[in-house]
Order: sequence, then structure tokens, then C-alpha cells
Amino acid sequence: WLGAHPPDGPLTESALSAGAPVVTELRCHCLQTVQGIHFKNIQNVKVTAPGPHCGQTEVVATLKNGQEACLNPAAPMVKKIVDKMLNKGSSS
Repeated sequence: WLGAHPPDGPLTESALSAGAPVVTELRCHCLQTVQGIHFKNIQNVKVTAPGPHCGQTEVVATLKNGQEACLNPAAPMVKKIVDKMLNKGSSS
């Protein structure tokens, strides 16, 4: 029975508890994505490039109602939304 149970949490937790600084979670935030959300419902968009935490680009939209939605970065509508949000932010 001793070896039958997996250790508590992912293996990265024990490595992180050794004193290494924790910057972000060491996994992808987006497990599922939606193809697009109407631009008027989006308050903010955060694009995270691939890195050691996740091997894919992640696009997380914060909606005006406070919810977050993961968008498919390859979807044409999502690319338009990201471009609009970037242009909106740089014009202010």
C-alpha cells in the first residue's frame, strides 16, 4: 500500500518548496479555448508567449462581467481581437 498512492500534488511542488522563487504556475492556464467572443464583451486581453510553463501561446480575455475566457490564438477572429486591443492600448 505504501507505493500505491501518488505523491500529493505535481512533482514541481516539491522542487519549488526548496526555496526557488515562484513567478507563475508551471502549467498551461488554458486547457480549453473558444473560437471567439464578441469584441464589445471584452475588457482586456492578455497574451502569454510559449515558455517553460507552457509550450503554446495563450490568449486570455477578461470579460466585462469579470469572467475570463481562453481564446484560440490561431482563430482569425481572435487575431483581429488581439490586434484591436493592442491598437486601442497604444493609441491612448
